[in-house]
Amino acid sequence: MKFQVSCRLEHKCVGCNFCTLFINCPSEENCTGCGACVEACPYSAKVLQTVIEQRRLVKLTINGRTFQVPERMTVLRALELAGFKISSLPGEGEISAPCRTGGCWGCAVVVDGQLRPSCITPVREGMVIDTDTAAFTPQRLVSGFEGHPVGGVGTPHWLKPKGYGFRYIEVVCFAHGCILRCPTCQNWHITYSSVEEPLTPEQAARFMTRIRREYGVDRMAISGGEPTLNKRWLLNYLRQLRELNPDEKARLHVDTNGVVLTRDYIDELVESGMTDIGIDVKGFELSTFIHITGVNEEALAQKLFLTNGQP
Repeated sequence: MKFQVSCRLEHKCVGCNFCTLFINCPSEENCTGCGACVEACPYSAKVLQTVIEQRRLVKLTINGRTFQVPERMTVLRALELAGFKISSLPGEGEISAPCRTGGCWGCAVVVDGQLRPSCITPVREGMVIDTDTAAFTPQRLVSGFEGHPVGGVGTPHWLKPKGYGFRYIEVVCFAHGCILRCPTCQNWHITYSSVEEPLTPEQAARFMTRIRREYGVDRMAISGGEPTLNKRWLLNYLRQLRELNPDEKARLHVDTNGVVLTRDYIDELVESGMTDIGIDVKGFELSTFIHITGVNEEALAQKLFLTNGQP
């Protein structure tokens, strides 16, 4: 059978070890072909190559049915082989896998009783998988809770520092995972890192509330990566944050690339407590959008482009 595995291009590798230290990977020798290390390498030193080999079959239970799939593959790929429709865009398939690097947990399923990101979780003999996650509190990777002196796209210009003064104007956290592949991503080390422990919406809201008090600011921002990919998590996070910060001065700011936003989604964000939104428009021509975002799959790029800042 044909499989994809990652390969290191030694002439491009600078030995930063990001792919081994910050990617939740079983090991290069047991590569599942998830591609997370390929996306994460800023030097393009990791690539996926096709190999033909025989692999032992492992038995899985998916939604009560038994399947056999080759070992050394992801749960997401096993679900695809089992007949599930997989989509990069939320709402277009039975399983939505927007980031494919283990950050957003939009593709999460229940694995042996625990919520796990299907895009990077390896299959194993006897694994029990349930695609219904409704009874579980959503989780995702969020880190970098800190003071922010410059703000983001949605920060009003009159709040941003002028001249040489320095002061914190908001606190911010960063969601891991992104559907885009911008070559100039300023937060790639967060966007593609997948080794951190996931947070529930309540945990993240409590962290944010605590640092708001420490820094003495009213604005609380979530940026990324891309926070909108895991809708259920984000809506719950905003609700929790509003409950913990009921005062009128509190501003809840979502910084986003906007590529999965719809009018209904924006309404839900506002209803959940969002007061400010900053949309990072990538381009007004499809060719420009593709060049800036690195999304080379034309059909996907077209859909994302039509959502990103278009009327």
